[in-house]
Amino acid sequence: QVQLVESGGGLVQPGGSLRLSCTASGFTSNSCGLDWYRQVAGKQREWVSFISRDGRTSYANSVKGRFTISRDKAKDTVYLQMNSLKPEDTATYSCKTCGADGKDYWGKGTLVTISS
Repeated sequence: QVQLVESGGGLVQPGGSLRLSCTASGFTSNSCGLDWYRQVAGKQREWVSFISRDGRTSYANSVKGRFTISRDKAKDTVYLQMNSLKPEDTATYSCKTCGADGKDYWGKGTLVTISS
């Protein structure tokens, strides 16, 4: 099994920044990268960003140029640096990866609220 724990969410004014963390433990896959998703209650979950094991990254158009994903292998942690935040970025952010058993694992999420 794999455990993913997100942290770093909170209330920020528009234009502000937050850094989310996703820390993995357990039997993670040696080949899977990690995705960040976000979801607003009552709406479809939206993919935000991805980082591969070898450091390749990709972003949704809605966050490109504002968000940066990175990883600290020694800490088994992936970060999502979010700058120039907008009210429409308000959501619960969750991370996902796959385990050595081939199954997908999700964290419980961290709430990000952008409001003045």
